[in-house]
Amino acid sequence: MRCIDPPRCGCAAPPQGGHRWRPGRAGSAAVAWRAHGVVLVLLVVALLGACSSRRSSETGVTTVVVAPAVATPSPAVQPTRVPPPSTVRVRDWDAYRVLVGQRLVSANPNTTYIGEVPEPLLAIPVLEIELNADGSVRRVNVQRRPGQATDTVQLAVDAVYRAGPYGDVSHLPRPWRFTEVFLFRDDRRFKPRSLDQ
Repeated sequence: MRCIDPPRCGCAAPPQGGHRWRPGRAGSAAVAWRAHGVVLVLLVVALLGACSSRRSSETGVTTVVVAPAVATPSPAVQPTRVPPPSTVRVRDWDAYRVLVGQRLVSANPNTTYIGEVPEPLLAIPVLEIELNADGSVRRVNVQRRPGQATDTVQLAVDAVYRAGPYGDVSHLPRPWRFTEVFLFRDDRRFKPRSLDQ
């Protein structure tokens, strides 16, 4: 149907006198529903694109690969007064992780503990922290979510953003990212694994 042909859907008839037909409310609703359908299809494709499966031709086993979740801080995260990052140039990522652990504890005194790690722990979220050259937090990826007390993931993410920046990493090898394990006990206080070694 061309746009100047009369509608076949029972909508308003075209005006007389050679004017072009413009859809009435029924035509606009149909266009809106089609647009919503297209958006829904694109959303489903985007969500399915985050997960992919790979099938090994040799073994016939299908492996599902899930992209790590990118975590953002809660809107209520308030910056704390933490001394400026250390200007000490560490020689490797292990030494840098210890500095980060110390900074996490000093920036989050009400949600951390020092000392013996209890058995069993409440939750153990694992975060991959990606930094900019100046040590500011670029991105936090959730590598492992605990099976229980899943709120501890957000507590850990908020603590990471609250404690940043962590100090210059431009002299360390790229990529400027590392993994930190958060050892939560029952009162929802954590200890960075880098300080428990």
